[in-house]
Amino acid sequence: MRRREKFVIAASLLSFGFWEVQYVTLDWRYLAIAVFVAVTYLVSAWALADDLQLYEWLTIVPLPAMYAGAVSLFYFLLPANLISRLAILILFGIGMYALYLTANIYSVAKGRTIQLVYAAHAIGLFFTLLTSLLFTNSILSLRLPFYGNSLLISLVHFPLIFMSLWAVRLESKIDVNLWAYALLMTLIIAELAVLLSFLPLPVWHSALFIMSLLYVGLGVLHSFLRGRLFKNTLNEYSLVAIFMVILFVVLFPLK
Repeated sequence: MRRREKFVIAASLLSFGFWEVQYVTLDWRYLAIAVFVAVTYLVSAWALADDLQLYEWLTIVPLPAMYAGAVSLFYFLLPANLISRLAILILFGIGMYALYLTANIYSVAKGRTIQLVYAAHAIGLFFTLLTSLLFTNSILSLRLPFYGNSLLISLVHFPLIFMSLWAVRLESKIDVNLWAYALLMTLIIAELAVLLSFLPLPVWHSALFIMSLLYVGLGVLHSFLRGRLFKNTLNEYSLVAIFMVILFVVLFPLK
């Protein structure tokens, strides 16, 4: 069976599973999502099995599963009508297929450079930020204490950051430094989550602010890992960060 055929089959099966999860009763919602995430991980491993190395079970396979979990949790925050169900279902299936293509490029490109890897990096970053936004929104919607928000957001973001950093070099191993960089970035996001827990801000605004910090942090770390963290690059990301803070304060004032 050709790879693209496997990707289509996997994305279609998971889309059907995503549709079924939406009809689970409230009491079983989180258990159903957890099972769906586990199934997505296994199905993704099957779809990507042709070139999958042992370490890639940690660096490539988890992102589709986390994306599935983020979309599933976020879906319950939307109005329950047929149009929204169909729209999210279609977007979920397209997103899953795009993630499989991206993961396949990562798996093939390890140890050598191909032109498509730059497009894969852009798509991978987009889905990392999207998954972060949806997960953070769902977590903050639970209205947990500050330590609960910080813990859950940390647990979600550490693997997202780690996978994004590994994808920069696509080495046939896991560099120990990647764990340290991912942990440092996660701690910064956790501290921001604690701060935002004490501010009377709408959930969406807080989630967007955390996603913005993730974007800036990953941009700096990506440039550093590529050996391209020059003064001009650092100044550009600093200006972006300052602009985001100003925009956040102006457009989303405290109530």
